[in-house]
Amino acid sequence: MPIRVENLRFVYNEGTPYETVALKDINFEIQDKEFVGIIGHTGSGKSTLIQHLNGLLKPTSGKIYINGIDITDKSVSLKDVRKEVGLVFQYPEYQLFEETIFKDIAFGPINLGLSEEEIEERVYEAMDIVGVSRELADKSPFEVSGGQRRRIAIAGILAMKPKILILDEPTAGLDPKGKEEILNKIKEIHDKYNMITILVSHSMEDIAKFADKIIVMNKGRIELIGTPREVFKQAEKLEKIGLGVPQITYLARELRKKGIDVPEDVLTVEEAKEYIARYLRGIKNV
Repeated sequence: MPIRVENLRFVYNEGTPYETVALKDINFEIQDKEFVGIIGHTGSGKSTLIQHLNGLLKPTSGKIYINGIDITDKSVSLKDVRKEVGLVFQYPEYQLFEETIFKDIAFGPINLGLSEEEIEERVYEAMDIVGVSRELADKSPFEVSGGQRRRIAIAGILAMKPKILILDEPTAGLDPKGKEEILNKIKEIHDKYNMITILVSHSMEDIAKFADKIIVMNKGRIELIGTPREVFKQAEKLEKIGLGVPQITYLARELRKKGIDVPEDVLTVEEAKEYIARYLRGIKNV
């Protein structure tokens, strides 16, 4: 099993007056090649959870297995874990610091102790993957657009060649065009390299469109887990914890009330268009 989490619990400031239980009894599995979405309102434990998956945080109790290895074991090298599990933080471009785009992307591979030839190969390959022109290699990362900087930051993680890619709100602050470009590029990377991808997002539409499985967090616990259709069918439960379903799903419900035969579990605009077109063709043929 590529990722298995068992009875994970994490407490901030344990033993102090500021003690806060951030994660409680977390259990889940992620299969090879899955695209997993994690949703939940602010403070639900999403970011705390993903920081456990590459060893940035150590659990108070519980186990985390990555490719069968318990990364909570003290004998395990976290450096080796982070070669396998790449984590892209929210606003990753704020972590760019080098003089050139090339040097920023090369930072991780250099720390892996690779040869100059391998580093150069990985940097240019990562730039190609995320859609940053090689001609920009010697340019400062602070001279390009916000969307480009986001791509550069993701390229820096991909240059490490992780088996698992985790992204925390990768489209935060981007305009609609930049957001769509980044998400489509992430899906393209996922499909091309058959990697496990974990996407944390507040957008129900994005999760519905890309995820194979959804983990719903609430107050440090897993509230729901399942396919997008299984999860978004439970609209009332999601609404009670401050979430919702994709807007197109709400629209489908209203159309059903009007007698239009659209399934309740429609998740994307494309699906809705297909059912509405069928309905209109039916009226035309009457």
